[in-house]
Amino acid sequence: MPKRALARPVVALATILAAGSCRAGGTSFIVVEPTRPAPPATTPVTHAASNDSIVNARFQNVLFHVWPGVALELRDLLGRMHSQRTDGVVSFDDKHSFVLGIDTGVVGLPMSDLSTLMNTYVFAYQGAPLRDLEFTTEGTHLVQRGILHKGVDIPFEMVAEVSATADGQIRVHPVSMKICSINGKGLMDALGITLAKMLDVREAKGVRVDKNDLLLDPAKVLPAPAIAGHLVGVAVEPGRLMQYFGAGTEHVSRVAMTPDTLAANYMLFRGGTLQFGKLFMVHADMQVVDADPGDAFDFDIARYREQLVAGYSRTLPDQGLLVFMPDLAKAQASAR
Repeated sequence: MPKRALARPVVALATILAAGSCRAGGTSFIVVEPTRPAPPATTPVTHAASNDSIVNARFQNVLFHVWPGVALELRDLLGRMHSQRTDGVVSFDDKHSFVLGIDTGVVGLPMSDLSTLMNTYVFAYQGAPLRDLEFTTEGTHLVQRGILHKGVDIPFEMVAEVSATADGQIRVHPVSMKICSINGKGLMDALGITLAKMLDVREAKGVRVDKNDLLLDPAKVLPAPAIAGHLVGVAVEPGRLMQYFGAGTEHVSRVAMTPDTLAANYMLFRGGTLQFGKLFMVHADMQVVDADPGDAFDFDIARYREQLVAGYSRTLPDQGLLVFMPDLAKAQASAR
């Protein structure tokens, strides 16, 4: 079909909506760092040695900040931090120095954080087709509101089902849509329009469109540190999007990851070489524990030094290190 014929439904939709006095504000965007491809998950090591490039990791009940205003809820995650440096070091001071390969894990993302992620990272570029996005939940459905730009600014609301694809992506399938408060799905069907024809997402990070479905790659929609792993399930809980990762038994770490304490909230690292500040830990064996177990451990890798300074550490009889850190906000309050 000629390009001119394909463009007619889109022009017709824009004309109808423009005539209906659909208005929206000006475009805003944030310039961010370029994306980096996430390498595949690596096979875990069976012993700790100074030249290993892999640090086995376990996170339990941790709010892990990956971007301003975006923190992943790592409820229970087992995996490996695979160094990307030539010396094989995993550095807390360089979030690009490693990839977190997930064996198994449950990861939550609050709706407010998902909105921030989409607006300031995924679609943060000039001319993005979607902006001012706001996500909420409605039962088991994901609700998305925002501005669709196609010649004119078009306010929309979409209620969608979420599921995991066989190749580990998140499928967002709309069950209803409103465009300027009218039945947008019916209008699009009548004009022969799909979201794939309306949305140019080639510059978006980790997003593509299949007919009317949005497909999100959980490894690419997030900034560094990069993650790798196989998504096996996704669900909507009140106020958050839940992601479930899993793998075959050949990917399960053989290094004992039993914590040194019975703390409820912690990060555990074993094997390989860790760097934090001027310190290098060879044959790494370190457990970082929340100083206040009353809530999840709020940890920001970009600002961990503030938490480290506000905490304290203890060397164990087996030369392991036990580090107690306050939550980020509490460390900042203590510094003040």
